[in-house]
Amino acid sequence: MRWRREEYMDLMTFAGGTRPMLVELFGPLIGLEAEWLSQGATAGELDLTAFGFDYVPVISCGGNTGLMGGIQPHRIEETAEYVIAVDELGRKTKLCKGRATIALPLAYPVTDMASWLKIKPWYTFREDRIKWDQVAKAKKAQQEGAMVLASMPGGFDLPRQLMGEENACLCYYDDPELMHDILATAGDTALAVLDRISEKLQIDNLAVHEDMAGKSGPLAGPNQVYEYIRPYYRKVWDMLQAKGTRLFSQDSDGNMNAVTDAFLDCGVTIMYPAEPAAGMDIVALRKKYGRRLAFKGGIDKHVLRQDKAAIERELRYKLQPQMQEGGVVFGLDHRIPNGTPLENYRFYVQAAKELLGLPQNGEPGWQRMAF
Repeated sequence: MRWRREEYMDLMTFAGGTRPMLVELFGPLIGLEAEWLSQGATAGELDLTAFGFDYVPVISCGGNTGLMGGIQPHRIEETAEYVIAVDELGRKTKLCKGRATIALPLAYPVTDMASWLKIKPWYTFREDRIKWDQVAKAKKAQQEGAMVLASMPGGFDLPRQLMGEENACLCYYDDPELMHDILATAGDTALAVLDRISEKLQIDNLAVHEDMAGKSGPLAGPNQVYEYIRPYYRKVWDMLQAKGTRLFSQDSDGNMNAVTDAFLDCGVTIMYPAEPAAGMDIVALRKKYGRRLAFKGGIDKHVLRQDKAAIERELRYKLQPQMQEGGVVFGLDHRIPNGTPLENYRFYVQAAKELLGLPQNGEPGWQRMAF
């Protein structure tokens, strides 16, 4: 079912009056469509529209707060197994065909302050970061029920993209001036772009992508979040919140338990995808944080490769009545994994809808909810 922006924002701010929401956040992993096709999947099942998921139409606010400029991307080598290329940051990358959708960087452009200053203009403010025709388009779409989305680079993800994970982590200790300058630059740019846009357009959701954790925990701890990321986040969020923005969502895989309190203090209101395999339990988190934090995802994707009894146990736990009182968009905790039988996925959707009191034959539809 298509939701209007007001309904979605009410759900995620515990404002009430909205039924539960069931979505597919990201879609299938590479290779799953071929598996399902061999199991008799229809075209609607392959593109997920046949399952009648909920979604809210989303439109960009028209502002670019990240990389602008850079290197002209080009391929260096391609084989049957991989593609070697150079991306916009000038990084040499490798994409393994049939196994990945994101290329792996083999080198990074920033090693010290001097190398950062060479590319810093790619991240500073310029007037053409704002596409005013898109702002006008977003305003019209918003009047028709679409949610207006703004994004800014991740406080951990941006340095990681520039330096690599290991050097970004070391930078907190070895070169704090560099880390502060990168985030101050990104913050000043995001503030300038979104402040101008929000004078003309109500921004509904500020989104940030981090992916800063694995199963053992985050790559930056609470101290680093408070010292480096909090000033960056709050610079932008405080301005937008004062202008009526209601949602601040953060995408990070892995176990974020150690830094959840710190990010709440940074202003984050929604976290996703809440991976159970990494130790994230939305039921336990709801008990701990109450209405301070909303979630998307949280249903263990790996359970779908087990039997139907295991699927039902997971759903009865995650979709229990107390979790249906707002602040949750129910869905798998990331992409649908390879090896998921089509029959199990059909059962999962049917059982979830039954527990949530949703119609089994809702209108066809699906949209990525990765924001």
